[in-house]
Amino acid sequence: MAKGTHDFAADPRNETILINVNGDLVPRAHASVSVFDSGFMLGDGVWEGLRVHRGKVAFLGAHLKRLFEGAKAIAMDIGLTRDELIERIYATIDGNNMRGEEGVHIRLMVTRGIRSTPYQDPRVVISPATIVIIPEYKAALPSTVENGIKLFTVHVRRGDPAVQDQKLNSHSKLNCITACIQATQAGADEALMLDPHGFVATCNSTHFFIVRDGEVWTSSGDYCLGGITRSNVIQICREQGIPVFEKNFSLTDVYGADEAFVTGTFAGVVPATEVDGRVLTQGRGAMVERLQGHYRKLIDRDVM
Repeated sequence: MAKGTHDFAADPRNETILINVNGDLVPRAHASVSVFDSGFMLGDGVWEGLRVHRGKVAFLGAHLKRLFEGAKAIAMDIGLTRDELIERIYATIDGNNMRGEEGVHIRLMVTRGIRSTPYQDPRVVISPATIVIIPEYKAALPSTVENGIKLFTVHVRRGDPAVQDQKLNSHSKLNCITACIQATQAGADEALMLDPHGFVATCNSTHFFIVRDGEVWTSSGDYCLGGITRSNVIQICREQGIPVFEKNFSLTDVYGADEAFVTGTFAGVVPATEVDGRVLTQGRGAMVERLQGHYRKLIDRDVM
């Protein structure tokens, strides 16, 4: 079954990894949280996906800024300072002897903590925040990065911020999950999602770009997460003199595009070769290949 940009080759080393649960390194088979935990019970929390490169977490400052801003937005106290959280992340990496390894991906999850009873009111929380750090040997498949993915436009929309702000990287991902299910059942790898006005917004787990006449377009950003890789690609375009626009555009613009691609922490820049049965490219186009190269250089610079 397709897994889109997050497809990976299983690594047996992951069976013996140590997972950081509230500061304790616990074997994978025994790592757990309470059934009364806010994340399990209500999806009440925020999270980040992190990539380790040359022994350091790439773009860690931007990721932690988003994490702490998200926690503040939902009035949740993480319970650690930024420096304390960084120390815990690297303690997890070192505890697994991953400092010199490539292809390490980390899921950092923070929930509001344990509730005294199954109820949504945060005033029933009786513990500090739950902080879980899962490091894995997990890298995007080279075939995905080279050959790309297929997208299908789903009926599930990115919501109005007054309902659930899409800029919040919360544990509540049901709209993205239902979008992913519809795309998978249609035979695609990931879902392309529209905003409430019918313009292209983003994908269920990545951000979406098109290339038209040498220009790079992405959505206005009003109905999608503030993507770290998305921002980095926009920065690359500006540095390289590539015209880049954050704007509203429709599926008609997508179907007539020269190239399309998606971005995310896990796989970086990945071509989207087909949208709703319209073939845009066979594998990587010239712009995607160019941006992939500059993105690799940007990661190298960040971890120097």
